[in-house]
Amino acid sequence: MRAVLDACVLYPTVLREILMGCAAAGLYEPLFSERILREWVRATAKLGPAQQVFADGEAAMLRANFPKAMVREHAHIEARLMLPDPNDVHVLAVAIGSSADCIVTFNAVDFPRHLLAEEGVKRCDPDGFLRDLHLRDPHTVARVVTAVHTTACCLSGEAFTRKSLLRRAKLNRLAKALDAAEA
Repeated sequence: MRAVLDACVLYPTVLREILMGCAAAGLYEPLFSERILREWVRATAKLGPAQQVFADGEAAMLRANFPKAMVREHAHIEARLMLPDPNDVHVLAVAIGSSADCIVTFNAVDFPRHLLAEEGVKRCDPDGFLRDLHLRDPHTVARVVTAVHTTACCLSGEAFTRKSLLRRAKLNRLAKALDAAEA
């Protein structure tokens, strides 16, 4: 499966780490453009200059670790597309130009399913996308989530549950699926 990752799903660190961990494990092929990465990095500016520098470094690591994920922008495709938010047209153009199966985004309003369906692309919210990956390969997704959880606890100096980490990342269905698999 080929999935374009919108900037809004790259912004939260835990979500980004789980998505990229699943990609590194071969569960799907991530796709993004330079513009998508720039949007993510710019969004971190509101957190302060140090966070923006950190995001720049993270974006560089994504480029290096996932060179095949980088998709060139498609101005000729963008020119013929219309979405509720014109600033999101480039994301759909990347999906069309790279023959992606879906766009993973929190922005349901900006990516109406019927408009995406006309282009052969689905919209997936990150929670549903990851839950579906878990249904296909529960052990790998559990391993990725465990690694992200362990790292998050170590970096924060706090011991918190996997469930609370996933809930903060708005991954409630994935949390339930992981719990059910362990029961």
